Amino acid sequence: MTGGADEPFLAAVKPLVDAIGAELVPPDEAGRDDVILSWQGAEVVAVRLPQLADSLDHILAAMERRQGGPLADLDRRAKQEAVRNLEARGAFSVRHGVETVASALGVSRFTVYNYLNRDKGV
Repeated sequence: MTGGADEPFLAAVKPLVDAIGAELVPPDEAGRDDVILSWQGAEVVAVRLPQLADSLDHILAAMERRQGGPLADLDRRAKQEAVRNLEARGAFSVRHGVETVASALGVSRFTVYNYLNRDKGV
């Protein structure tokens, strides 16, 4: 991360990196799973992607920020919508995803499964 001419590029990618819970690291410190970004032919920065479980926590925290408070304070309809959004983002493919979401919403795992099944017409 050299700065100078690269600053507009870094400023442009930072909101995306923050939104996915990733981390910017110098390209020479990039690991095998990091994504190196180039700008004007030069490697500028590497993006270290979060682990899936960390991503779910980050997604839930972002949802709370957008809602302006804890997800547990949402009404039933809003919680159902949150579950639909989380399912679309793959939240329930993460180990203990249902439990993590249920805890954030202040409901039981059974309730989360009911919300999921309701949308599928089960």
